[in-house]
Amino acid sequence: MNDNQDHYVAIMAGGVGSRFWPKSRAALPKQFLDILGTGQTLLQLTYERFKPIVPQENIYVVTHEQYADLVRQQLPELKESQVLSEPQRKNTAPCIAYVAFKIKKLNPYASMVVSPSDHLVLKADVFAQTVSRALHFADESSALITLGIVPTRPDTGYGYIQYIDNHRSGDIFKVKTFTEKPNLELAKSFIKSGDFLWNSGVFIWNVRTILAAFKKNLPEIYEAFEEGAEKLNTPEEKPYITHAYSLCKSISVDFGIMEKAENVFVIPADIGWTDLGTWQSLYELSPKDARANAIQGQHVLLFDTDNSLIIAPENKLVVLQGLDGYFVIDTADALLVCKNDQEQKIKDIIATVKKEHGEKFL
Repeated sequence: MNDNQDHYVAIMAGGVGSRFWPKSRAALPKQFLDILGTGQTLLQLTYERFKPIVPQENIYVVTHEQYADLVRQQLPELKESQVLSEPQRKNTAPCIAYVAFKIKKLNPYASMVVSPSDHLVLKADVFAQTVSRALHFADESSALITLGIVPTRPDTGYGYIQYIDNHRSGDIFKVKTFTEKPNLELAKSFIKSGDFLWNSGVFIWNVRTILAAFKKNLPEIYEAFEEGAEKLNTPEEKPYITHAYSLCKSISVDFGIMEKAENVFVIPADIGWTDLGTWQSLYELSPKDARANAIQGQHVLLFDTDNSLIIAPENKLVVLQGLDGYFVIDTADALLVCKNDQEQKIKDIIATVKKEHGEKFL
């Protein structure tokens, strides 16, 4: 157990996970699902990943107020004060400002990790070592650190980080540029150049450094939280936070701070990472039968079917014939059958479902 009382974790668990429809719904997004069929939800797996790195009482979960009870059900060991409820979805910057101000009031010497709740890390030991190293670097420097993933293909679904090879501290490199999701040609040139990493969305910094970055780059968000910071960790916190969020624009910390700041560093990490952003990413990770089908479900019968992901309710018989390269996602009230190379159309499908049926199936 790590007993460094100055180290904290904030797990962001407020997203809606729409690309995993129809399993992921507005009322039960993917971070609260056992999407891998392991017996644990993605949120629970993320929480377990951090328990060896920081004291358990220093792990916070930030979520939309709609999901606060779900977080408490899935992580019953958390105290009430460790679950932070956001009154509105405003992307990652206000979320991070909120938890950074809250932790700074508890411990002005704190360094913290910010992590998504719905990513998968297969090499937990390497992850723990890498994050611990980053936390100690953050303790001693005014660095904004991110974990970079060594890319395996020119993927257009990830942000990219370019680093400077000759400007480093051990295996921690100075960042030259942050680039949001590129087109395929650009992604190919990034891979070829050899000095680009995928942006994992895991950040490490001390609270003074990140709040100074907010003050410089997103002053209106900084001021919204700073003006009533003395109300944090008191009964007045909730109404104050509701007011602060109403003053914040919706912006990511990547765009609002990381792309602009000078003091950004990256650690290249081989941690068996995937952001589990799409059905295709789940298919790639899943064990497959002799015909390359990945199946979750007790009663699935396949005939002449290949290269497909099938997820079926436990008590339902699903029989499929003649499919090649499909996602078949069956739930109690919705069924999605989609070619696996047309997955980007799920966004349009959801928009049409909303138009035709309102929120009922979302």
